[in-house]
Amino acid sequence: MRLKNRAIVLVLTWILLLVLSFSFLSVLLAIFAHNPQGESISSESWAGYIISRTNNPKLQVTAINASWAVPRVNDTAGDNYSSVWIGVGGQLDRTLIQAGTEQDEFSGQEHYYAWYELLPNFAVKIDALSVSPGDVMVASLRVVDTNASRWNIQIGDLTTGQSFGTTVAYNSTGYSGEWIVERPTVNNNLATLADFGSVSFTGCYLEANNISGPMKTFYFSGILMTNSVNIPLASISNLADDGTGFTVNYIP
Repeated sequence: MRLKNRAIVLVLTWILLLVLSFSFLSVLLAIFAHNPQGESISSESWAGYIISRTNNPKLQVTAINASWAVPRVNDTAGDNYSSVWIGVGGQLDRTLIQAGTEQDEFSGQEHYYAWYELLPNFAVKIDALSVSPGDVMVASLRVVDTNASRWNIQIGDLTTGQSFGTTVAYNSTGYSGEWIVERPTVNNNLATLADFGSVSFTGCYLEANNISGPMKTFYFSGILMTNSVNIPLASISNLADDGTGFTVNYIP
């Protein structure tokens, strides 16, 4: 009788373990289906998401776009800086082409403007756009002539109706695509990150290898911003269910 009871207990235990295992597996599958990045990357300057040739061996990015609302920087002591941008390249090489907005506080004043940049050149301020906190921006980068390495840069302010576009010759590898909030380099030093509150990217699409779709179409990774002693400065949310957006949050 005791042996029989032990056998019953053993069977019930195994059944319970199997049920718990399947439940745990289901939770994991749900998490990875929602946010399937293969890794989290730590950076002292970037926070956001990246699609890279590291995890997509044949990746060749030819277009990227997104939209965001310009955040208002909160008053803090000293000079503080933040950039919001989309880009192609730069994760595995120095051929980074970018377009975005700047949100800074220095000399006792707040500063907001749009810009584009072709490394190793300095950023070009776009005077044709008058940018204010809360303005909804839309930006895109696209190859228009592969043979001549020509890229079209578009950035517009949907709130004011202003827009800017230019076509440039730039030899990018196209090995990565990024949606980033950055702690920029000022006077050859990493600046103090401005308290930008939060920035939500929407409409995050990428085109690579003749495939076009939302970020989640590709194998992506999250980037968490920390300082030199690994204290978090900015965090990222999971991707939205449709895979086209996420939020970066400043960490006080």
